[in-house]
Amino acid sequence: MISKQLVKGLNDQMNYEFYSAHVYLAKAAYCSSESLDGFANFFLQQAEEERFHAMKFYNFINDLGERAEIVGMETPNNEFSSVLDSFEKALDHEKEVTQRIYKLADMALDEREHATMTFLNWFIEEQVEEEATFDNLIQKLQRIETDSNAFYMLDNELGKRTFDKPE
Repeated sequence: MISKQLVKGLNDQMNYEFYSAHVYLAKAAYCSSESLDGFANFFLQQAEEERFHAMKFYNFINDLGERAEIVGMETPNNEFSSVLDSFEKALDHEKEVTQRIYKLADMALDEREHATMTFLNWFIEEQVEEEATFDNLIQKLQRIETDSNAFYMLDNELGKRTFDKPE
């Protein structure tokens, strides 16, 4: 039987995933305001992915026979000094998500809550991919520096990103 503390942790993470979608929407809005439609698209797709993650938690909580509880959220940061700054802050955010998932996994392990451990393993693997994606894009942006042609090419490339729900 799952503990109330672990259910609370799952609910907290579900709400944090919804908050993460808002974080990425704020970054998309910044990019749109700078006429960087490809970067905006990247963040819009990322927001969609975060909502998908939140709904995975929502469904899992319900499948456990527990109640998903939706709460309000704080306002995400809407100010960025550059596209690079928005990506660096995104990587910091993903690192926070990783730590939160690890904490939940530790709770599930301590409780020997095997279904939750299996569920969270998907997120642990996902976080490796998330952090790697942002780190890679940060490295590209740092290499580009002031090369407007390369910046435009990256903007164009990111404009092609789509989010396809995994199985």
